[in-house]
Amino acid sequence: MMTVTRFDRRTAIALLAAMVFFMENLDATVIATSLPAMALDFGTAPAHLSVGVSAYLVALTVFIPAGGWAADRFGARRVFALAIVVFTVASLLCAASRNLPEFTAARILQGFGGAMMVPVGRLIVLRGTPREDMVRTIAILTWPALLAPVLGPPLGGWISTHWSWHWIFLLNLPLGALALLAALLLVRDGPRPVGRFDGTGFALSALGFALFMAGIELASRPAWPLAGWLATLAAGLALLGLALRHLRRIEHPLFGLAPLAIPTFRITAVGGSLFRTAIGSAPFLLPLMFQLGFGWSAVEAGTLLLWLFAGNLCMKPATTWIMNRFGFRRVLLGNGLLVAAGFAACALLEPTTPTGWVAALLFVCGMTRSMQFTALNAIGFADVPPEQMRDATTLFSVLQQMNAGMGIAFGALALTLAELIRGTDPALAATGDFHLALWLIAGLALLAVVDSLSLPAEAGRHILAAR
Repeated sequence: MMTVTRFDRRTAIALLAAMVFFMENLDATVIATSLPAMALDFGTAPAHLSVGVSAYLVALTVFIPAGGWAADRFGARRVFALAIVVFTVASLLCAASRNLPEFTAARILQGFGGAMMVPVGRLIVLRGTPREDMVRTIAILTWPALLAPVLGPPLGGWISTHWSWHWIFLLNLPLGALALLAALLLVRDGPRPVGRFDGTGFALSALGFALFMAGIELASRPAWPLAGWLATLAAGLALLGLALRHLRRIEHPLFGLAPLAIPTFRITAVGGSLFRTAIGSAPFLLPLMFQLGFGWSAVEAGTLLLWLFAGNLCMKPATTWIMNRFGFRRVLLGNGLLVAAGFAACALLEPTTPTGWVAALLFVCGMTRSMQFTALNAIGFADVPPEQMRDATTLFSVLQQMNAGMGIAFGALALTLAELIRGTDPALAATGDFHLALWLIAGLALLAVVDSLSLPAEAGRHILAAR
């Protein structure tokens, strides 16, 4: 029987982690276009189904911090495999749901499984990756976050139209079985000493994250009272402040904050969060602009977004060469400006713009965001020592998940602000409202570039030198 080399095993584990990340990311967006069909079966209004989307995202964010501790306490292999089982069984329960309460409960369980898969899978991969392979490995782990938000809405719409919404979740069953088998065959770990579970840190951070995300979500809804979402947001921030104070003082915190003192990781945490939030708004704003502003069909709008996907794929082979040629700092600055320029260019689109030009612009936008994602993710772990890798992966996973939810909420908030500024009826969003919202997103993307100015010219060069 042919043995698997360490290099082959590392690559296979990275691909396995990417696959389960894709499943988790896809489930956050794929049901968006299936809500009307699901609402019909549940006998409720489509707007009420948003609780299923929110419950999944909140569960992911709330339980992620516990994943790193569980991996060290019970073994990464065991926790990763169990997380895949929970996620897969929860997918079956989602498909079998007969009403909204059952579906919401199943989505919370699915979010719990996904939350365990995210930091533990990334931890397994990065702990076993030498510095010289970091860029290539990060590139593998990056594609789920790029592709899932783009593929989710059109895929969900196609499945609901031609099959039924249940298949959105049933397709996870064979994928989950394959992932579980691969995890049991590939993943190895040894016993690691770990302190007691930080229950106080978990309670403060979980409730803080949940209220913070709820406040951002409510801020994007014009019907919600100003005092209501401000109070929710303030309560979330206050609890997160208490959580940070607690994590700094306790001997064995739920996750440590030491990685934030590393400049290259801090760039990924701060500027990277702004960038991911801006990028996360595109799959929300662009289809709405194409349909409500331009009067195009849902099929046309969804098909055009696939050009973002094509740009992501075509850029992948060149990312390592570009980072070697120009270095992380110049790539993050130059390409970051191109990302902001892409949003500005989208703000100039009109209903009369030829479809070919729109597709070409989205293709270029897909290329630039792929480059920025890969560069940010790679340099983020370039200087993290092995003993801090668990804390770094937990922090990164929490921020990445929060940014995904914030992207949609910020896009909705930008559109709401644009409608207020222009005095437009929210029920009759016009092309000009979307243009102004995209200019606001371009400003956020530009703000993310500023953080990269503090990087030294040779930052991260040691993980590129060997390539």
